[in-house]
Amino acid sequence: MGAFEAALTAGAVEDAAGMFARESFWRDLVAFTWNLTTVENPEGVRELLTATLDTTRPSQFATSEPATEDGGIITAWITFATATGRGIGLVRLKDEDGADKAWTLLTALQELTGFEEPRGTRRPKGAEHGIDKDRLTWKEKRELEGESLGVTTQPYVLVVGGGQGGIAVGARLRQLGVPALVIDKYARPGDQWRGRYKSLCLHDPVWYDHLPYLKFPDNWPVFAPKDKIADWLESYVKVMEVPYWSSTEATSATWSDEAGEWTVEVERDGVPVTLKPTHLVFATGMSGKARVPDVPGVDIFAGEVHHSSRHPGPDAYAGKKAVVIGSNNSAFDICGALWEHGADVTMVQRSSTHIVKSDSLMEYGLGDLYSERALANGVTTEKADLIFASLPYRIMHEFQIPAYQKMAEVDKDFYERLERAGFWLDWGADGSGLFMKYLRRGSGYYIDVGAADLVANGDVKLAHGQIDHLSQDSVVFTDGTSLPADLVVFATGYNSMNGWVADLIDQETADRLGKCWGLGSDTPLDPGPWEGEQRNMWKPTNVTNLWMHGGNLHQSRHYSLYLALQLKARYEGLATPVYALQEVHHTA
Repeated sequence: MGAFEAALTAGAVEDAAGMFARESFWRDLVAFTWNLTTVENPEGVRELLTATLDTTRPSQFATSEPATEDGGIITAWITFATATGRGIGLVRLKDEDGADKAWTLLTALQELTGFEEPRGTRRPKGAEHGIDKDRLTWKEKRELEGESLGVTTQPYVLVVGGGQGGIAVGARLRQLGVPALVIDKYARPGDQWRGRYKSLCLHDPVWYDHLPYLKFPDNWPVFAPKDKIADWLESYVKVMEVPYWSSTEATSATWSDEAGEWTVEVERDGVPVTLKPTHLVFATGMSGKARVPDVPGVDIFAGEVHHSSRHPGPDAYAGKKAVVIGSNNSAFDICGALWEHGADVTMVQRSSTHIVKSDSLMEYGLGDLYSERALANGVTTEKADLIFASLPYRIMHEFQIPAYQKMAEVDKDFYERLERAGFWLDWGADGSGLFMKYLRRGSGYYIDVGAADLVANGDVKLAHGQIDHLSQDSVVFTDGTSLPADLVVFATGYNSMNGWVADLIDQETADRLGKCWGLGSDTPLDPGPWEGEQRNMWKPTNVTNLWMHGGNLHQSRHYSLYLALQLKARYEGLATPVYALQEVHHTA
């Protein structure tokens, strides 16, 4: 890294760019670009450095542990400093024309100089020793803060949505000393989970799902049930002192260029309150805006119809004929629970689904990064997050394909049984499996925890086709066939997060923001052009002081850091010149 630093110090952009391979990728998380962006090849490196080098002033590059070599690729962990902070990174080198050239480089800002979190050697004392007649206890200080917030003091950041995403970024902002408030319409933190169908649990393993600062204990179950997660989120809010208003719903938001702030109208316990934050974060969930098909006949159907997000669980449907529209995670979970409680269940598959068995995913997909095996090999959660982040999206599928080929081989009998039952299987547009489907479109897969066997065995019946309408007592397909039904569940997924922006602000603002999620891979439901990063997530958008935060627990944990650092820098008045602000190619 010495030669790279020397080139950067000298402003020798061409020399620095020449240290990258002809096919190479530099992913920067805030450190150089005040953005989340990936550039490709020496040309992209040249453009990035030309635009950012003068303000970033990088220095102090060093390897933090001995480099390793595997298959001709040299991998090294690095640390570095910039004009505003300190970062960590991961570089992979490969031989090209007899010289070691950078193939992939990750640079990730970890803290802002002078504004470090009060942790480790900087942790607060807590108790104030000595004598003071005007002393306030910790409890009294917290009560005063709670009484003034939103009344005599305004949050610098308002986070709309108090699920895992909002809670994670709220905790980050709290530790960074940024006045923030998280609001949520439910009565208690965690109710987003408590209110879902009773069989819901995490399909990702515990090592993948920690929240910031406070990890799950060592005896936490591998796959936590929804109510256990709900209780953890509620306790986390309390322990981490996240300013949190429950039973609070945002009803409108408007931005003022003149005042440089948002006006957000909310109802807290039914009482109108006006908030004036500088920044507005939507943490309403990338799987939160329910996609409900406009199916004629819903008004005349004599049974019950709801989206999977509103499904109460199976208890009331014993002996009933249930039709579940969809064939992804929620559909399988709901079908399995309904079958267990004595319902007559039919799954309607409208398009192919990728299925991976949970045990196989843990062994071949996650085991090297998130498992007890990984921990034993020194791969902590923090390291795993950075390793995963260091794989450029452009070539990530190349790393995923062999893992899913192995799963297909190991579970061959399972997949043959499903196909004999008539189930339409796929492995993603290029055979890269679950993670790429998730990153590209956020749908189209099921992590099998048992319910797929019900379909393979015929216990849960399988139908194919598109729904034309509902009659009084059945689901009618476009080919004229029908299924008798007492219950219809639309497990039909979720729309782009900018739908929440349209609801709270207006459609014009939602369109300026553009589609959220996806990479521009030009695969199903992820239209091109290539974007290189998740659209609009955790980074500056084309709407002033509006941010989007969402994803699974892993993403909520990891990317909340970069979002919080961007907001902290702005709170402290630091210069934050954004490189390569994302263009809007799709509005939904």
